[in-house]
Amino acid sequence: MGFAEDLSGLQSARSTVRLEQIAGLRARGIGDHVDLPQLVVCGDQSAGKSSILEGITSLPFPRQEGLCTKFPTEIILRHSEGDRTIQASILPIASRADQAKEKLQSYRRHLESFKELSELIETAGSLMGLRGFEGVDDGPAFSQDILRIEVTGPVGLHLTVVDLPGLISVANEEQTEDDVHVVQAMVDSYLQNPRTIILAVVQANNDIANQGIIQKSHRFDPAGERTVGIITKPDLINKGTEKRIARLAKNEDTTKLKLGFFLVRNPTPSELVSAISSKQHRAIEDQYFRSSPWKEQALSADRVGIASLQRYLQGLLDQHIERELPKVREEIRQLIRRMEQDITALGGERPTTSHHRIFLSRLAMRFHNLTLSALDGHYSHGDTTFYGETSVAHRSTRVRAVAHRLNTEFSTYMRDNGQKRKLIESTSGATEGSEKSAEEEQILVTEREMKDWVKERSLTMSQVYVSSRGKELPGNYNHALMSELFHIQASRWETVAHEHLGTFSDVIENFVELALGHVTPDAHIRSKLGDRLKNALLKNKHEAEAELSRLCEDERQQPITYNHYYTDNVQNARQDSTRKLVKKAMNEASVQDRNGKLHISNNSVDAEKLLASLQKRIIVDMDAQACTEALAGLSAYYKVALKTFVDNVCRQVIERHLLNPLPQIFCPEEVAAMGD
Repeated sequence: MGFAEDLSGLQSARSTVRLEQIAGLRARGIGDHVDLPQLVVCGDQSAGKSSILEGITSLPFPRQEGLCTKFPTEIILRHSEGDRTIQASILPIASRADQAKEKLQSYRRHLESFKELSELIETAGSLMGLRGFEGVDDGPAFSQDILRIEVTGPVGLHLTVVDLPGLISVANEEQTEDDVHVVQAMVDSYLQNPRTIILAVVQANNDIANQGIIQKSHRFDPAGERTVGIITKPDLINKGTEKRIARLAKNEDTTKLKLGFFLVRNPTPSELVSAISSKQHRAIEDQYFRSSPWKEQALSADRVGIASLQRYLQGLLDQHIERELPKVREEIRQLIRRMEQDITALGGERPTTSHHRIFLSRLAMRFHNLTLSALDGHYSHGDTTFYGETSVAHRSTRVRAVAHRLNTEFSTYMRDNGQKRKLIESTSGATEGSEKSAEEEQILVTEREMKDWVKERSLTMSQVYVSSRGKELPGNYNHALMSELFHIQASRWETVAHEHLGTFSDVIENFVELALGHVTPDAHIRSKLGDRLKNALLKNKHEAEAELSRLCEDERQQPITYNHYYTDNVQNARQDSTRKLVKKAMNEASVQDRNGKLHISNNSVDAEKLLASLQKRIIVDMDAQACTEALAGLSAYYKVALKTFVDNVCRQVIERHLLNPLPQIFCPEEVAAMGD
């Protein structure tokens, strides 16, 4: 019996034309860009997948252990008049190195008959570098490279069938955890194709709940519109469990599929050795299910045997192709439109240097305009589609909007957390040791602790006030004290500012990458221009870092300001300190001298008594007075210096060195200056 006769169960006049169209698309490589309908047989290892494939197609798939299950085997059938031809090739995965990829892509083999399949698979496994194959002792056990076998001739149908490696539940000595993950990912990549008909092969002698292919089919085909369950090896189940398997086959068990299950009998080892024909196997299978104990299970004849499965797949294929082909056509139209746009964006031929310069000048002008609009915040001008392309974090095309946000966040952080020592109401929950465990971390202190710090330095316990005293009289502080206190308080500025600079630099790099991708679809041109622009961005970043270092060096000098806010803040601090001191003295005088009642008449006698009472209680510690004055001066100067520093970082570092030069890194003038 010929192939065309064997496969007539899958052949219908209505689907022939559509299958030929799909086969033509696949032959032209469209399947690399658009998902095309295909049959995929998958299940656990040794579930009987090869027998199912042979039963569906009548092609003698090899069953040598460890060969056909190590990598995907894609069978492409093309019906045509004339002699049968069998061609084999290997499709390497994209992640392979170029040299290895070229070696696999160059492999071609013409087979005279299917008797050469075993040798073909051995050669393919060896070329893929899989351990256990000829000449390979060390390497992975599985590969995502695809062995493609194309059969053209009077085969009776146009179809693509894929045999996938069996799912591995647990790693063992021969199959590592990596192998498990490789197979899982490989199967997932096929099942997630919405145009794949999933032939989920499950063994009757294994609990279906333990077979991962059912869970995967629910995951990738939740509606159950493209999954067919196939139960194999019913002759290996324990006697008396036929009823349970029959319930599953009738889709009455707890595990149900919308398209239901089929129950088939795999050829026995002796039948395989004797090489019985497909017709003989179907006769044996038909007799098997007509005999006890299966004849008592009231199984539908349409759901038993490989012949019934073939007839069912015929109708399923017709419906599937009828539903999916219009979507395929639309996706191809969209693909053509994208390709035409990409070709147009490549420009005309560029045979001379002048043509190259004109082309680059046009790209540069587009990049320059995009950058100017992004910096000016004119997102509705020019190419508006570009400014709608935003993604997570700072990867945005709206540079000015991002700049405002980042600078505001920087300013707020510096105001709230820029100081080395930050005043709080209490330090409960934090220990002295934990506060000072890292040099750059902020230290939280109370007002009392802040004053103590002025007298004694943490760790060394050296007194800032005492060690900085010069010829000044008691109650006054040396100008060096103010300088030292400020330098310590501002010691975190440089670190925070450098982090802000680094974040901004990443934003600019991401913008340039997006802008280049928008002005040219050519990956090679983007790569070359990207390398050149990265050098320019790196130069700008180095200049920004140098500018920031100069600003930080200025802050390490003697504090100096002519801002009137400094004197205003000092006056306010002194008035507040005096107010607190007088209020405290009055409270003590009221309690101790007036029995808790303070009443002052409008006469000089009462006023003199109150003044005398207050004088006894206002005793100034000259060192404490000097520390208070120093803290007031520190607070006032810190506020003024912080505002100046933040503005300088935003204007002199970010704007001057990162943002302002951005339009010039790739502009027509830059192209004109390029050498031939």
